[in-house]
Amino acid sequence: MAAQESRGILDARIEAEKLRTKYANDPRQNSFRVLVTGESGTGKTHLLRTARLPVHIDSFDPGGTLVLRDMITNGDIVADTIYEQEDRTEPTMFREWCRTFEARVRGKYFESFSTYCLDSSTLWADAIISWIQGKDKRAGEAPNFYKDYNPQKVEIQNWMQRILALPCDVVITGHLEGEYDDKVVGEDVRRDLQRYRYMTTGKGAIIIPLLFDEQWTTVVKQVANSIQYQILTSHWGYYRGRTRIGRGKFAQFEAANIKTLLKKAGWPATDKPKLF
Repeated sequence: MAAQESRGILDARIEAEKLRTKYANDPRQNSFRVLVTGESGTGKTHLLRTARLPVHIDSFDPGGTLVLRDMITNGDIVADTIYEQEDRTEPTMFREWCRTFEARVRGKYFESFSTYCLDSSTLWADAIISWIQGKDKRAGEAPNFYKDYNPQKVEIQNWMQRILALPCDVVITGHLEGEYDDKVVGEDVRRDLQRYRYMTTGKGAIIIPLLFDEQWTTVVKQVANSIQYQILTSHWGYYRGRTRIGRGKFAQFEAANIKTLLKKAGWPATDKPKLF
């Protein structure tokens, strides 16, 4: 009996040690995943200037990478902007992105990068709708709820899981939409804003943010006589924010700097070598 108990304890220690080693060697445990939402002009893409370098961006946002042009030129950021050229009457960009992304994963391309960014997931989701309609020979038409949005929701969730499995930091940007409560007041209907949420299809607005370690909202605040770009890390007014790595360490509003926040959370903020 004692011998069996001894063997059981020994097996538990061996199994626990295997898990400890696996955890220590998993590159995802030293990287983080953040969903960055915000209104247009609040610095979502500009925030990538402060990410761990080098950064790879898949850009679906026409002209969005112009704020990063100097860092693209010097090799700190690599931007694939082909996806900005979608033609809704002949949609091909989502399928092209899938093929290229899969090839890069198989080739361990992303292991050379510190950060991957999809900018923006809202326009990426639009490309998915266009692709679905194109397969059904309805390209350019108004989307149909059952034919288009349900398949789109499945594609978004499946591919988000693939993206979040990358061996580097992951930054996903997205736009916001308002949730309203309609009230009848006399003969009129009043729309009261309840909150802003991540703009995506159906319950994905709730489910997808839960996949991320962090959910930050970029905001612009007037401070004295200047404008400051900041990150909201917890709920404030109509806006959503959440942090795990910065719990008890981050203020509600922080300067828009990823590396500064990583250091504040006690995480590594070092870059990988440049590719060029």
